[in-house]
Amino acid sequence: MFWITILPICSVSHYGRAIVMPNLKPPITTTAAAVAYRESILKALPASSNFTPLMTLYLTDKTSPDEIKLARKTGVVFAVKLYPAGATTNSQDGVTDLFGKCVHVLEEMVEQNMPLLVHGEVTDPIVDIFDREKVFIDTILQPLIQRLPQLKVVMEHITTMDAVKFVESCKEGFVAATVTPQHLVLNRNALFQGGLRPHNYCLPVLKREIHRQAVVSAVTSGSRKFFLGTDSAPHERGRKECACGCAGIYNAPVALSLYAKVFEEMGALDKLEAFTSFNGPDFYGLPRNTSKIKLTKIPWKVPEAFSFSFGDIIPMFAGNTLEWQPSLI
Repeated sequence: MFWITILPICSVSHYGRAIVMPNLKPPITTTAAAVAYRESILKALPASSNFTPLMTLYLTDKTSPDEIKLARKTGVVFAVKLYPAGATTNSQDGVTDLFGKCVHVLEEMVEQNMPLLVHGEVTDPIVDIFDREKVFIDTILQPLIQRLPQLKVVMEHITTMDAVKFVESCKEGFVAATVTPQHLVLNRNALFQGGLRPHNYCLPVLKREIHRQAVVSAVTSGSRKFFLGTDSAPHERGRKECACGCAGIYNAPVALSLYAKVFEEMGALDKLEAFTSFNGPDFYGLPRNTSKIKLTKIPWKVPEAFSFSFGDIIPMFAGNTLEWQPSLI
Protein backbone atom coordinates (compact mmCIF):
# COMPACT_ATOMS: atom_id res chain seq x y z
CA MET A 1 0.00 0.00 0.00
CA PHE A 2 2.49 2.64 -1.14
CA TRP A 3 -0.12 5.38 -0.89
CA ILE A 4 -0.09 5.07 2.93
CA THR A 5 3.27 6.87 2.66
CA ILE A 6 1.61 9.95 1.17
CA LEU A 7 -1.35 10.00 3.56
CA PRO A 8 -0.26 13.16 5.42
CA ILE A 9 -0.43 15.33 2.29
CA CYS A 10 -3.81 13.76 1.42
CA SER A 11 -5.54 14.32 4.70
CA VAL A 12 -4.05 16.33 7.50
CA SER A 13 -4.12 19.79 5.97
CA HIS A 14 -7.63 19.86 4.53
CA TYR A 15 -9.80 16.93 5.52
CA GLY A 16 -11.22 15.70 8.83
CA ARG A 17 -12.44 12.38 7.46
CA ALA A 18 -12.93 10.52 4.23
CA ILE A 19 -14.77 7.55 2.79
CA VAL A 20 -11.91 5.14 2.08
CA MET A 21 -12.38 3.14 -1.09
CA PRO A 22 -11.62 -0.61 -1.00
CA ASN A 23 -10.17 -1.26 -4.48
CA LEU A 24 -6.71 -2.30 -3.34
CA LYS A 25 -4.70 -5.34 -4.37
CA PRO A 26 -6.07 -7.54 -2.87
CA PRO A 27 -9.42 -5.76 -2.46
CA ILE A 28 -10.96 -5.10 0.94
CA THR A 29 -13.75 -7.66 0.74
CA THR A 30 -14.13 -8.60 4.43
CA THR A 31 -14.77 -6.79 7.66
CA ALA A 32 -11.51 -8.10 9.09
CA ALA A 33 -9.58 -6.66 6.15
CA ALA A 34 -11.34 -3.30 6.52
CA VAL A 35 -10.48 -3.12 10.21
CA ALA A 36 -6.84 -3.99 9.50
CA TYR A 37 -6.70 -1.41 6.71
CA ARG A 38 -8.09 1.22 9.06
CA GLU A 39 -5.37 0.45 11.61
CA SER A 40 -2.70 0.85 8.92
CA ILE A 41 -4.09 4.27 8.03
CA LEU A 42 -4.23 5.43 11.65
CA LYS A 43 -0.64 4.32 12.27
CA ALA A 44 0.56 6.30 9.25
CA LEU A 45 -0.96 9.58 10.45
CA PRO A 46 1.01 12.17 12.40
CA ALA A 47 0.36 12.08 16.14
CA SER A 48 -1.40 15.46 15.97
CA SER A 49 -3.92 14.33 13.34
CA ASN A 50 -7.62 13.97 14.07
CA PHE A 51 -8.33 12.45 10.65
CA THR A 52 -11.00 9.72 10.71
CA PRO A 53 -11.04 7.03 7.98
CA LEU A 54 -14.55 5.79 7.17
CA MET A 55 -14.10 2.28 5.83
CA THR A 56 -15.97 0.46 3.07
CA LEU A 57 -16.29 -3.09 1.77
CA TYR A 58 -15.70 -4.15 -1.81
CA LEU A 59 -18.83 -5.87 -3.10
CA THR A 60 -18.23 -9.12 -4.99
CA ASP A 61 -20.38 -11.92 -6.37
CA LYS A 62 -19.51 -13.87 -3.20
CA THR A 63 -20.24 -11.24 -0.52
CA SER A 64 -22.66 -12.65 2.06
CA PRO A 65 -25.44 -11.00 4.09
CA ASP A 66 -23.62 -12.12 7.27
CA GLU A 67 -20.60 -10.05 6.22
CA ILE A 68 -22.83 -6.99 6.05
CA LYS A 69 -24.14 -7.67 9.57
CA LEU A 70 -20.60 -8.10 10.86
CA ALA A 71 -19.43 -4.92 9.15
CA ARG A 72 -22.23 -2.87 10.69
CA LYS A 73 -21.44 -4.19 14.18
CA THR A 74 -17.85 -2.90 14.02
CA GLY A 75 -18.93 0.71 13.90
CA VAL A 76 -16.05 1.52 11.53
CA VAL A 77 -17.44 0.23 8.20
CA PHE A 78 -19.87 2.76 6.78
CA ALA A 79 -20.72 1.58 3.26
CA VAL A 80 -20.30 -1.02 0.54
CA LYS A 81 -18.80 -0.15 -2.84
CA LEU A 82 -20.10 -1.56 -6.11
CA TYR A 83 -17.54 -1.77 -8.90
CA PRO A 84 -18.92 -3.41 -12.03
CA ALA A 85 -16.16 -5.88 -12.96
CA GLY A 86 -13.60 -4.11 -15.13
CA ALA A 87 -15.04 -0.62 -14.69
CA THR A 88 -11.97 1.11 -13.26
CA THR A 89 -8.62 0.61 -11.47
CA ASN A 90 -8.47 -2.68 -9.54
CA SER A 91 -12.09 -3.55 -10.32
CA GLN A 92 -11.43 -6.96 -11.81
CA ASP A 93 -12.92 -8.62 -8.71
CA GLY A 94 -16.10 -6.57 -8.96
CA VAL A 95 -19.68 -7.65 -9.49
CA THR A 96 -20.57 -9.51 -12.68
CA ASP A 97 -24.33 -9.89 -12.09
CA LEU A 98 -25.85 -7.52 -9.52
CA PHE A 99 -29.41 -8.85 -9.62
CA GLY A 100 -28.44 -12.49 -10.03
CA LYS A 101 -25.79 -12.71 -7.32
CA CYS A 102 -26.14 -9.80 -4.89
CA VAL A 103 -29.85 -9.29 -4.15
CA HIS A 104 -29.76 -10.93 -0.72
CA VAL A 105 -26.77 -8.79 0.24
CA LEU A 106 -28.54 -5.64 -0.92
CA GLU A 107 -31.63 -6.60 1.07
CA GLU A 108 -29.47 -7.00 4.18
CA MET A 109 -27.93 -3.58 3.51
CA VAL A 110 -31.44 -2.12 3.65
CA GLU A 111 -31.96 -3.83 7.02
CA GLN A 112 -28.65 -2.53 8.33
CA ASN A 113 -29.09 0.96 6.83
CA MET A 114 -25.78 0.45 5.02
CA PRO A 115 -25.36 2.68 1.93
CA LEU A 116 -24.34 1.29 -1.45
CA LEU A 117 -21.74 3.41 -3.22
CA VAL A 118 -21.72 2.82 -6.96
CA HIS A 119 -19.21 3.34 -9.70
CA GLY A 120 -21.96 4.08 -12.18
CA GLU A 121 -20.75 2.67 -15.49
CA VAL A 122 -21.48 -0.45 -17.47
CA THR A 123 -18.51 -2.36 -18.83
CA ASP A 124 -19.98 -3.91 -21.96
CA PRO A 125 -17.37 -3.20 -24.68
CA ILE A 126 -20.16 -2.54 -27.15
CA VAL A 127 -21.22 0.57 -25.19
CA ASP A 128 -19.33 3.75 -26.07
CA ILE A 129 -17.18 4.88 -23.13
CA PHE A 130 -18.90 8.28 -23.12
CA ASP A 131 -22.33 6.62 -22.79
CA ARG A 132 -21.55 4.12 -20.05
CA GLU A 133 -22.91 6.25 -17.21
CA LYS A 134 -26.27 6.79 -18.90
CA VAL A 135 -26.61 3.11 -19.80
CA PHE A 136 -25.79 2.15 -16.20
CA ILE A 137 -28.56 4.41 -14.94
CA ASP A 138 -31.09 3.02 -17.40
CA THR A 139 -30.27 -0.68 -17.08
CA ILE A 140 -29.00 -1.11 -13.51
CA LEU A 141 -29.55 1.84 -11.21
CA GLN A 142 -33.15 2.68 -12.10
CA PRO A 143 -34.28 -0.96 -11.79
CA LEU A 144 -32.35 -1.27 -8.51
CA ILE A 145 -34.10 1.74 -6.96
CA GLN A 146 -37.47 0.44 -8.12
CA ARG A 147 -36.78 -2.98 -6.61
CA LEU A 148 -35.29 -1.72 -3.32
CA PRO A 149 -36.62 1.82 -2.77
CA GLN A 150 -35.35 1.89 0.83
CA LEU A 151 -31.74 1.20 -0.17
CA LYS A 152 -29.51 4.22 0.34
CA VAL A 153 -27.38 4.80 -2.76
CA VAL A 154 -24.57 7.23 -3.52
CA MET A 155 -23.76 7.55 -7.19
CA GLU A 156 -20.07 8.36 -6.96
CA HIS A 157 -18.30 10.92 -9.15
CA ILE A 158 -21.16 11.71 -11.54
CA THR A 159 -20.25 13.23 -14.89
CA THR A 160 -23.39 13.74 -17.00
CA MET A 161 -26.65 15.66 -17.18
CA ASP A 162 -28.30 12.23 -17.24
CA ALA A 163 -26.94 11.48 -13.77
CA VAL A 164 -27.98 14.91 -12.52
CA LYS A 165 -31.55 14.40 -13.74
CA PHE A 166 -31.70 10.92 -12.23
CA VAL A 167 -30.49 12.00 -8.80
CA GLU A 168 -32.79 15.01 -8.79
CA SER A 169 -35.74 12.73 -9.60
CA CYS A 170 -35.11 10.42 -6.64
CA LYS A 171 -36.36 10.72 -3.08
CA GLU A 172 -34.14 12.87 -0.90
CA GLY A 173 -32.30 10.91 1.75
CA PHE A 174 -32.14 7.73 -0.31
CA VAL A 175 -30.20 8.66 -3.46
CA ALA A 176 -27.36 11.17 -3.60
CA ALA A 177 -24.25 11.85 -5.66
CA THR A 178 -20.68 12.95 -5.17
CA VAL A 179 -18.81 15.18 -7.59
CA THR A 180 -15.07 15.50 -8.14
CA PRO A 181 -13.21 18.75 -8.82
CA GLN A 182 -12.04 17.50 -12.21
CA HIS A 183 -15.57 16.89 -13.44
CA LEU A 184 -16.48 20.44 -12.42
CA VAL A 185 -13.58 22.30 -14.05
CA LEU A 186 -12.54 20.10 -17.01
CA ASN A 187 -14.29 18.69 -20.05
CA ARG A 188 -12.99 16.00 -22.38
CA ASN A 189 -10.92 18.49 -24.39
CA ALA A 190 -8.51 18.50 -21.43
CA LEU A 191 -7.42 14.99 -22.41
CA PHE A 192 -5.96 16.15 -25.72
CA GLN A 193 -4.86 19.79 -25.45
CA GLY A 194 -1.50 20.05 -27.21
CA GLY A 195 -1.09 16.29 -27.07
CA LEU A 196 -2.23 13.37 -24.94
CA ARG A 197 -2.65 14.40 -21.28
CA PRO A 198 -2.45 11.22 -19.16
CA HIS A 199 -2.73 13.07 -15.87
CA ASN A 200 -6.21 14.24 -16.89
CA TYR A 201 -7.36 10.68 -17.55
CA CYS A 202 -9.80 9.29 -15.02
CA LEU A 203 -12.82 7.01 -14.89
CA PRO A 204 -15.54 7.91 -15.42
CA VAL A 205 -13.85 9.74 -18.26
CA LEU A 206 -14.32 13.50 -18.67
CA LYS A 207 -17.37 14.38 -20.74
CA ARG A 208 -18.65 17.10 -23.11
CA GLU A 209 -18.94 20.71 -21.96
CA ILE A 210 -22.74 20.52 -21.81
CA HIS A 211 -22.44 17.76 -19.22
CA ARG A 212 -19.86 19.68 -17.19
CA GLN A 213 -22.19 22.68 -17.10
CA ALA A 214 -25.11 20.52 -15.94
CA VAL A 215 -23.06 19.08 -13.09
CA VAL A 216 -21.82 22.54 -12.07
CA SER A 217 -25.38 23.85 -11.98
CA ALA A 218 -26.49 20.94 -9.83
CA VAL A 219 -23.80 21.23 -7.16
CA THR A 220 -24.05 25.01 -6.89
CA SER A 221 -27.86 24.97 -6.68
CA GLY A 222 -27.89 24.29 -2.97
CA SER A 223 -29.46 20.84 -3.36
CA ARG A 224 -28.70 18.54 -0.43
CA LYS A 225 -28.42 15.59 -2.82
CA PHE A 226 -24.93 16.52 -4.00
CA PHE A 227 -21.74 16.59 -1.97
CA LEU A 228 -17.98 16.53 -2.15
CA GLY A 229 -16.19 13.39 -3.26
CA THR A 230 -12.70 13.89 -4.63
CA ASP A 231 -12.01 10.35 -5.89
CA SER A 232 -8.37 11.39 -5.54
CA ALA A 233 -5.99 8.78 -6.98
CA PRO A 234 -2.28 9.11 -6.14
CA HIS A 235 -0.81 6.98 -8.91
CA GLU A 236 2.94 7.05 -9.37
CA ARG A 237 4.07 8.97 -12.46
CA GLY A 238 5.31 5.90 -14.29
CA ARG A 239 1.89 4.27 -14.04
CA LYS A 240 0.29 7.30 -15.67
CA GLU A 241 2.91 8.07 -18.34
CA CYS A 242 3.19 4.71 -20.06
CA ALA A 243 1.81 2.74 -22.99
CA CYS A 244 -1.32 1.81 -21.02
CA GLY A 245 -1.67 4.40 -18.29
CA CYS A 246 -3.99 3.83 -15.36
CA ALA A 247 -7.04 5.96 -14.61
CA GLY A 248 -7.14 8.47 -11.78
CA ILE A 249 -6.33 12.08 -10.96
CA TYR A 250 -4.47 13.11 -7.81
CA ASN A 251 -6.48 16.14 -6.68
CA ALA A 252 -6.27 16.03 -2.87
CA PRO A 253 -3.93 19.06 -2.55
CA VAL A 254 -6.05 21.26 -4.85
CA ALA A 255 -9.62 20.03 -4.45
CA LEU A 256 -10.90 22.65 -2.00
CA SER A 257 -9.29 25.44 -4.04
CA LEU A 258 -11.01 24.21 -7.20
CA TYR A 259 -14.38 23.74 -5.54
CA ALA A 260 -14.15 27.33 -4.26
CA LYS A 261 -13.30 28.56 -7.75
CA VAL A 262 -16.39 26.88 -9.22
CA PHE A 263 -18.76 28.15 -6.54
CA GLU A 264 -17.35 31.69 -6.80
CA GLU A 265 -17.77 31.73 -10.57
CA MET A 266 -21.41 30.68 -10.14
CA GLY A 267 -22.05 33.30 -7.47
CA ALA A 268 -22.71 30.53 -4.96
CA LEU A 269 -19.97 30.79 -2.34
CA ASP A 270 -22.68 30.82 0.31
CA LYS A 271 -23.53 27.23 -0.69
CA LEU A 272 -19.97 25.88 -0.67
CA GLU A 273 -19.88 24.92 3.01
CA ALA A 274 -22.97 22.72 2.75
CA PHE A 275 -21.57 20.96 -0.33
CA THR A 276 -18.18 20.29 1.24
CA SER A 277 -19.08 19.71 4.88
CA PHE A 278 -22.80 19.20 5.60
CA ASN A 279 -24.58 17.26 2.86
CA GLY A 280 -22.29 14.22 3.00
CA PRO A 281 -22.40 13.54 6.74
CA ASP A 282 -26.11 14.33 6.82
CA PHE A 283 -26.74 11.65 4.19
CA TYR A 284 -24.61 9.09 6.06
CA GLY A 285 -26.22 9.96 9.38
CA LEU A 286 -22.94 11.19 10.83
CA PRO A 287 -22.39 14.24 13.02
CA ARG A 288 -21.03 17.30 11.26
CA ASN A 289 -17.42 18.13 11.99
CA THR A 290 -16.85 20.99 14.40
CA SER A 291 -13.36 21.97 13.20
CA LYS A 292 -13.20 24.56 10.43
CA ILE A 293 -11.13 25.45 7.38
CA LYS A 294 -10.53 28.96 6.16
CA LEU A 295 -10.40 29.66 2.43
CA THR A 296 -8.48 32.82 1.62
CA LYS A 297 -8.21 34.38 -1.81
CA ILE A 298 -4.42 34.32 -2.00
CA PRO A 299 -2.68 33.01 -5.15
CA TRP A 300 -0.51 29.94 -4.62
CA LYS A 301 1.38 27.68 -6.97
CA VAL A 302 0.65 23.98 -7.15
CA PRO A 303 3.86 21.91 -6.87
CA GLU A 304 5.11 20.31 -10.08
CA ALA A 305 5.30 16.96 -8.28
CA PHE A 306 5.44 15.27 -4.92
CA SER A 307 8.51 13.04 -4.64
CA PHE A 308 8.74 9.82 -2.66
CA SER A 309 11.09 6.85 -2.48
CA PHE A 310 8.91 4.95 -4.97
CA GLY A 311 8.71 7.84 -7.46
CA ASP A 312 6.83 11.05 -8.20
CA ILE A 313 3.14 11.79 -8.01
CA ILE A 314 1.86 14.56 -10.27
CA PRO A 315 -1.01 16.57 -8.77
CA MET A 316 -3.90 18.01 -10.71
CA PHE A 317 -2.99 21.44 -12.15
CA ALA A 318 0.70 20.82 -11.44
CA GLY A 319 2.71 24.04 -11.78
CA ASN A 320 -0.38 26.22 -12.12
CA THR A 321 -1.45 29.07 -9.87
CA LEU A 322 -4.76 28.76 -8.03
CA GLU A 323 -6.66 31.61 -6.40
CA TRP A 324 -8.07 30.10 -3.21
CA GLN A 325 -5.82 28.78 -0.44
CA PRO A 326 -7.22 26.62 2.37
CA SER A 327 -5.86 26.61 5.92
CA LEU A 328 -6.99 25.30 9.27
CA ILE A 329 -8.50 27.79 11.68
